[in-house]
Amino acid sequence: MKSTITQTIDNNADRFKAISSFIAANPELGHEEFQASARLTEELAYHGFQIERGVLDIPTSFIATYDSGKVGPVIAFLAEYDALPDLGHACGHHLICMMSIGAAIGLKSVLAETGGSIRVYGTPAEETKGAKVPMAAAGLFEDVDIALMAHPYYTYEKSGESLAMDAIQYEFFGRSAHAAAQPYEGINALDAVLQLFNSINALRQQIKSDARIHGIISEGGKAPNIIPDYAVAQFYVRSASRTYTNELVQKVLHCAEGAALQTGCTLKTSFYEYSYDELLTNETLSAVFTEQLFAMGIEPKDIEIGKDHGSLDLGNVSTQCPTIHPFVKVVDEKHMLHTKEFRDLAMQEPALNAMIFTAKALAYTAYEVLNSPELLSKIKAEFAAEKK
Repeated sequence: MKSTITQTIDNNADRFKAISSFIAANPELGHEEFQASARLTEELAYHGFQIERGVLDIPTSFIATYDSGKVGPVIAFLAEYDALPDLGHACGHHLICMMSIGAAIGLKSVLAETGGSIRVYGTPAEETKGAKVPMAAAGLFEDVDIALMAHPYYTYEKSGESLAMDAIQYEFFGRSAHAAAQPYEGINALDAVLQLFNSINALRQQIKSDARIHGIISEGGKAPNIIPDYAVAQFYVRSASRTYTNELVQKVLHCAEGAALQTGCTLKTSFYEYSYDELLTNETLSAVFTEQLFAMGIEPKDIEIGKDHGSLDLGNVSTQCPTIHPFVKVVDEKHMLHTKEFRDLAMQEPALNAMIFTAKALAYTAYEVLNSPELLSKIKAEFAAEKK
């Protein structure tokens, strides 16, 4: 039946490429992906999927479902389609969405024989306030048996790890004064921010090697002759586990409280983006995807061990159901994500061909799971053990 999947994807390849190219040429930031969401849902509806738009009141989100009418696993493919400020689709989300949608449409062609159902989750704003976070929190993946997506890159990597992350804002409130005439009347909020940075720099010696703390001063005053009465620092706090990230957040909070105490400022903390959990790759499912690549002609030497590429809102999904996030080669030159060079190459025909190739690999992986209750049981057993 894999030949049926192949033929279905190949027959629609030109359509898939055209949609991907349209999204690439019309980049939209997170939660503004109205054109992309419309094109993607139109394509899924054309192929018989039932569409729910505006999931959780997120206007550009969607869930597209195709049910075989027979009992079987729920297969989820995840689509991202937001762009980066100034760079456009330098992370290849125009490819990601059509890898997943192409795979879903390909898999649909054999679902009458295998049973089960397919869902495509349209998940806006991965680069900022990723929609997978509220979707996972609302339990929208709890009945999913496996969740799959793949990410464009300059090489192949097995599904690996990501860092749990909190995005925290520290606001310091002081009192303004003339910096030359009456500086002693002021309470310098910028001094508090600087103390916070110094304290975090001292803290770094005592944190685990997988942890990251990095931030900016987003507000530091208006003029050098005015003692700043308001200053703001924004930080990302990350580590390889949610547990340690929570611990680290408390340590950074103590640094901020100390800075407020030293300077006489008042402190307010808040989360300015969603918190991401670490990615829990299901190694059994990951091995199935890798086996499909081998069968499709990719040499074992060309597939690297999965690495940490920062933080993903997919991590929150991986706590709800078995999940993979491999990286696939779409460009022949070694250019990093979030660069103009990668963006430009990812819009060209070789990258679009790689997108079609990956859609097949994802669909084949899902087919293997649909076709083997024993394999699904093994995947679920690993997931249950990981969750303990």
